Amino acid sequence: MYGAILGDMIGSPYEFDRGGKTKDFPLFDTGAGFTDDSVMTVAVADALMEAQKQDSLADEQIVKDLLIDAMHKWGRRYPNAGYGGRFYQWLMTGSRQAYNSFGNGSGMRVSPAGWLSADLEEARRLARWSAEVTHNHPEGIKGAEAIASAVFLARTGHPKDTIREYVSEAFGYDLARTCDEIRPTYSFDVTCQGSVPEAIIAFLDGSDFEDVIRTAVSLGGDTDTIGAMAGSIAEAYYGVPDDLKQECENRLSKDMLDVLVSMQNQYLNSANMHSIR
Repeated sequence: MYGAILGDMIGSPYEFDRGGKTKDFPLFDTGAGFTDDSVMTVAVADALMEAQKQDSLADEQIVKDLLIDAMHKWGRRYPNAGYGGRFYQWLMTGSRQAYNSFGNGSGMRVSPAGWLSADLEEARRLARWSAEVTHNHPEGIKGAEAIASAVFLARTGHPKDTIREYVSEAFGYDLARTCDEIRPTYSFDVTCQGSVPEAIIAFLDGSDFEDVIRTAVSLGGDTDTIGAMAGSIAEAYYGVPDDLKQECENRLSKDMLDVLVSMQNQYLNSANMHSIR
């Protein structure tokens, strides 16, 4: 989760091409802080950890109810985090009905599914359920599954070529491009189909954790969300430097930090159980 949250924080001041489409920018510029990407990542983590504690990760209705409840709780706790209009309405009305969105909100928040899953099939299933509570359009679901799959494959030691091949074949994204090819004409796009592949390519092009974030932000557009998605995969692949973890913790509220720490501990416990089995 550090990767998703750091990508959000670092990218947040540079939305709408305010970073000049360059990798040379202050990593924590004025205004760098968490937005809705981080709040909803925390919500998904909170819900999936509770489902895992209940031994209910295979129960669709329980998982979805927990996800909806967590999103409502965290969204109302941080109502000014910059949510999209339709999602904000969904939050504030207490709706439990999805609204057929294909926005990248499903991809920005999904990384906990890639960490808490025992296998790729489970990662995709949890990602699908996490999307379907709001973003139940096929593209919204696909975007969430693609990010969660990349996180799972990265954290289980698969090389970038394998991740590229799997995501391309499973989801039909064109990952043969490079960020240098994308950057000159890329513009603000909050759809999954217009930002998820770009985030994954930023991860594939990057040389280390920080370089992935810088590459993602340099594309311009929806930089906090592209940064969150790319950063979530980069963390699983490279890990996160201790100094950046500290910067992340310094900028988080205590309640969000508590979930981040719990997520880290639960992942380690879960990984140990999987290795024993």
